[in-house]
Amino acid sequence: MSEMTKITEADEKAIIAEAESAVETVAQARDAISKVIYGQKDVVENSLTTIFAGGHALLVGVPGLAKTKLVETLGTVLGLEASRIQFTPDLMPSDIIGSEILDQDADGKRSFRFVKGPIFAQLLMADEINRASPRTQSALLQSMQEYHVTIAGERHDLPSPFHVLATQNPLEQEGTYPLPEAQLDRFLMQIDVDYPDLDAERQILLETTGADEAVAEQAMELSQLTDIQALVRRMPVGESVLEAILGLVRSARPGAEDQSDSTRHIAWGPGPRASQALMLTVRARALLDGRLAPSVDDVVALAEPVLQHRMALNFGARAEGIGVRQVIGDLKQRWM
Repeated sequence: MSEMTKITEADEKAIIAEAESAVETVAQARDAISKVIYGQKDVVENSLTTIFAGGHALLVGVPGLAKTKLVETLGTVLGLEASRIQFTPDLMPSDIIGSEILDQDADGKRSFRFVKGPIFAQLLMADEINRASPRTQSALLQSMQEYHVTIAGERHDLPSPFHVLATQNPLEQEGTYPLPEAQLDRFLMQIDVDYPDLDAERQILLETTGADEAVAEQAMELSQLTDIQALVRRMPVGESVLEAILGLVRSARPGAEDQSDSTRHIAWGPGPRASQALMLTVRARALLDGRLAPSVDDVVALAEPVLQHRMALNFGARAEGIGVRQVIGDLKQRWM
């Protein structure tokens, strides 16, 4: 039985009404972003998809492609309280989550007081996240999954919503630390940021080198964003989409039930969190397109950004020059 059949007529009408309102709000946000970020349509769409799905994203691209500017623009347009951390080798966990300090009052009584770090924001930009040590990177693990941090045995809840948008330079690897697999799995999507096309780069030159430069403006209230995130989780998913998600993710694991040439190249593959990520992101993508339910085409479109950072290939694949994208491409053709 598909999830579609479990929705009552009243629920369906409510979802339709909410979706129609959300589509207008999303269109306004898109327009506001396009006035500041030129080109990079797929990057913007996937970033919005990530946030509407309630997750975190890893933006991977060479310097100068407006990754930092995109994150700052998203925070302004979506009405989120944002903060930024520049990750460096000497960054400590306390620089991220905060620390306790010893206070003394007028009577000489001493007590510890917790001073919140920059992680206590609704949108955290982790710039060049792979430049920090594994110990510092681990400070994000609990927050990205459980949405709270623990200091001296005491729990401190993070603001809601809470999103991490991290950037990473794929070229310069000196002085960097690879992100652990457990942390990579907590990113809903890995969004690859490529060079802009000719028309977009021409617009960048004209718009950013003059006396006046466009400034991002808020286009959405926080309550509207949280309503959209709640709506995404209520959108119906048909049986064909559910089967496509399960088939694709399960086929990307070593020892898959139905072996193929692509499967033999996989050292380790995506777990159930990847299926959950696809389930959420296909709904968010459909809403961005003004549709009330996702299709198999959404699964195909989001397979690479959702799966590529959750897989690793064996030595034989690397020796043959086979990459993760090629394997995912083969799996898509086989299952879709």
